This record gives sequence, C-alpha cells and structure tokens, in this order.
Amino acid sequence: ADVDNAARPGLFQGSVDGINAFAKFVNANGGLAGGRKVEVDFIDSKLSADEARNALVRACQEDFAIVGTTALFMNNIEPMTSCVDQAGRATGLPDVPVLQTETAHQCSPISYAVIVVGLDCATKDAAQKKVTVRTGAGKYYTKRNKNLHGVFTLAGDLKSTTNAALPLIEGYKQLGVKSDGEFKVSGLSPQAAYTPIVQAIKQNSSTYVLNNVDYRADVLLRKEAQVQGVNTVKVWDCALQCYDRRLIEEGGDAVEGQYVTTFFVPFEEAKQNESVSNYLKNVGRDNADGFGAQAWTAGLFFRDVVNKVVEADGKDGLTRARFLEEAAKIHDFTADGMLGPTDVGGRK
Repeated sequence: ADVDNAARPGLFQGSVDGINAFAKFVNANGGLAGGRKVEVDFIDSKLSADEARNALVRACQEDFAIVGTTALFMNNIEPMTSCVDQAGRATGLPDVPVLQTETAHQCSPISYAVIVVGLDCATKDAAQKKVTVRTGAGKYYTKRNKNLHGVFTLAGDLKSTTNAALPLIEGYKQLGVKSDGEFKVSGLSPQAAYTPIVQAIKQNSSTYVLNNVDYRADVLLRKEAQVQGVNTVKVWDCALQCYDRRLIEEGGDAVEGQYVTTFFVPFEEAKQNESVSNYLKNVGRDNADGFGAQAWTAGLFFRDVVNKVVEADGKDGLTRARFLEEAAKIHDFTADGMLGPTDVGGRK
C-alpha cells in the first residue's frame, strides 16, 4: 500500500490497519489451514512505480499472497504474474486488491478484487473501452432530483487515476446528469486551485458535484464553495475515499450534507452487522476508514478461499495454484454480510 510519501502522508494507512485487524481477528479464532497463524508483512509502495515493482518482487519471494493491495502505480505486474512457486512453476502471486487503477492491474489474471472495476479486458487496448459500472447511487440521485447537471473533478496527477474515474462519470451522464465541466485537480492543489471550479458551479447554477479525488480535495472544494456562497447544489457526491472521519474534522460545517457512496454496510450500523462490528473491534474506531473496511473484506475473501482449498484438499493442500483455482469459483462473496453479493471470481 502507498503510505509514506510527500504528497499525501499516510495515504492508505487504513488498508494496512484493515489487514492487520483481519490477521488479529483470524488468529484469535483458530487461524487458518489447520491452526496456522496469519503473518502480515507490510511493504510500502510509497506512491512510486519502482517501489511497487520492488514490493511485488519481495512478496513473491517471502509471502504466499498479497492481500488488501492499495497502490496507485501498479503498472508493471510482471513480477507478480511470473512469480514462481516452490516447484519452479510460474504460477503467479495471488492478489486480492482493494484498488486497481492501472489497466495492467485491472486485467491481471491472478488478481481478485473485492471492489470490481468492471473493465472488459478484451477492449483494454481499444480506443473506446467497455466498462460496467455501478448505477445504484446515480439512480438514487436522479430519482430524487430532476434534471441534475453539474461538475466533475478528476485526480489529475496520474493518467491511471484520471482514466479510472471516466467510466463513472460516463455512467452518470447516461443516467441523465448533464456535465457542466470536468476538471483535473492535483492531490497537492491548495484551496485556491478550486476557485475556477467553484466559479463554473456558480456560472452554471450546478445542482450536482462529484469529487473523484481524495477526502482532502473534497474539504477544499466545499470550503471554497462556502466562501463563494454556492447555494444551488442539491447533491455533493463523493465515493469511498470520503468515508473518513477527517472529512468532518477538517471540513466542519462546510461539508454539511455530503453524500458518500460506500460498498459496505456503514460503521454506524455495526450493531446490525457482525462483520462490521468485528472490523471495528479489531481495528479500533479511531483507525477505521473506507479503505480499511475494504481491506478487511479482502482479508475475509482470502480466508474463504483458503477454507475452500483446505476443505477439498486438507490442511497441507494449500498452494498458490489451488488458491487461484478456488478464488475463481466464488461468485457471491458478501464478507459475512458486509457487502452486497459480489462476483469476485468472475470479476463482475
């Protein structure tokens, strides 16, 4: 995971905490594969393509699988796909990622993501790519607010992060949200960089705004909108990255009324969902965030696959090859009821 970096210090620390919480939980409940303890080796990819590649090389040598992968520069996955097993076969290094921004990672044959990107990899090299996107949030907004139109921000530091957001924006357009403008923003941008974006919102009397950058960008956008007296927006929208207590702590009343789309049952409903409750107990509420919750579900997917292998082949039958075979067969993963049924094995 990208954690130690100058641009956004501690960027995906939540994912690290989520995987450590998973290991703590599993080990306290008998371990895996005949009582084996899960050991977590955290490797920091530091928002660097070189460090991400080095992490894969090291993990191939030292670890059974990588789980909760949250790295933006995963553009060279060859060390993962060509990773050899103890018998010298290029089986590959099983990967259960949280994020897949790079096309190469999205189309990795040995990666099974708990947040499915939806890219049709047969079209990955085409000028126009086919992507299946979730429409639940968009239908919710457009059903309750007629004729929505507005502004979209994109994370502009990397081509991959920009491209990752485009299918979501196109999906909103197809649901009837008219675009008043799409703006690339750097993760390092100060509040002043949001002035022209907010001016576009005012000039168009926009009723919808989607932030595709991080929670900090949302804070700055909302604060600038407050300064300029924006009052037409009915839906301030953001995804997983804004399900973070820091949004409220740093944004204050400027972020009042923020919508956030999550893939899991929210922490506020932990009493109604045992898996969410287990995550919060093991990670600590102060360390819980959206990426951490998804990393926890990645851990549970790893657990489920291991259990299926052991059930079929015994506790000594666990190999990378068998893990990959069983992972492909899981089509209704819910992380013990924390997620809606997800076809992780079919990547849908």
